Amino acid sequence: MQALGFVETRSLVAALQAADTMVKSADVRIADFNFVGSGIVAVIVEGEVAAVQAAVDNGRLEAEKLAEVIAYNVIARPHDEVAVMMEQEA
Repeated sequence: MQALGFVETRSLVAALQAADTMVKSADVRIADFNFVGSGIVAVIVEGEVAAVQAAVDNGRLEAEKLAEVIAYNVIARPHDEVAVMMEQEA
């Protein structure tokens, strides 16, 4: 796992738009799509660090046009324990 990127919104539609934008704007793949609760949805992508950073930036900008973006982040070279957590979620 090279990098993980997250965009969390208060809208399913905004999260779907962010996901679509992220995979179209950079060489990343969707690792997970979480329905957190209370209308909050998180999209997680993975790929090379620069690609994930570009994808998160573009996804966040598109999601902001539709709804509130709660949080966004990129983790470059996550620790192996994070990868284990991601596998358990799936």
